[in-house]
Amino acid sequence: MKLKKTILWITAIVLTLSISVYQRMTGPSKPVRGKVNINDRTIRYKLIRTEDSGTNAQIALLTNDETISGVIVYKRYKSYDEWHTDSLTYSKGILTATIPSQPPAGKVMYKIVLTDRNNHTYTLTEEPVIIRFKGNVPSFFLIPHIIFMFISLLLALRLMLQSIFVKETNYIYTLITFCALVLGGLVFGPIVQKFAFGAYWTGFPFGHDLTDNKTAIAVIFWGIGLYTCYRKKQTARWWVLTASLILLATYLIPHSVFGSELDFTKM
Repeated sequence: MKLKKTILWITAIVLTLSISVYQRMTGPSKPVRGKVNINDRTIRYKLIRTEDSGTNAQIALLTNDETISGVIVYKRYKSYDEWHTDSLTYSKGILTATIPSQPPAGKVMYKIVLTDRNNHTYTLTEEPVIIRFKGNVPSFFLIPHIIFMFISLLLALRLMLQSIFVKETNYIYTLITFCALVLGGLVFGPIVQKFAFGAYWTGFPFGHDLTDNKTAIAVIFWGIGLYTCYRKKQTARWWVLTASLILLATYLIPHSVFGSELDFTKM
């Protein structure tokens, strides 16, 4: 039994780390990366998708070729703006572009177009890249949010595996999971969102933020799971297993889907 529990912990840790990487890779802040061949050289690019409000976003492309020029074409997302076109600036082998800062939750869509020495043009992405600006979040709130959400996921996966392979649950683990989820998702989460995007809650009934909504659903099911662990031992395993699977499903949904964004057409 001791060996089995050790294996369950190791498996839960591996799953937690894997899901954390998945969230990072599918999140809205992941840069768009790629490469393009111009003038017989490979130009690799990284187009950012997030920046702090109050700071102009800087796009930098290493070309080491002064015969390569380019422009950035951009406009605010969800706006009646006309497309703006600015030339890229070349200095010390690097082409740079600037996107004007926006209020928290403001988005800008942009494309980079490069031109070689023969006036052939290369649009780096088929669809415009969307960058979202956010307010600065103090570490005092951000770090606890991340830690509590990490703990809740780890213990939920551990309880899920225990429910499947040991066919029992653990009240203390369930209690800690519920408390960590509440603290991370309903206490520090809204505070982080307020600093970043100017609103504590943008899920139901105030909006369609899927992150807020899936957090609320997960907390409800973990509350039921905790209650059954305390009062109804015979059904606790199934409720905890269900709550664990729901929390796992919420983490498999990319972060910030239908998240906070300004609609400039209504401003």
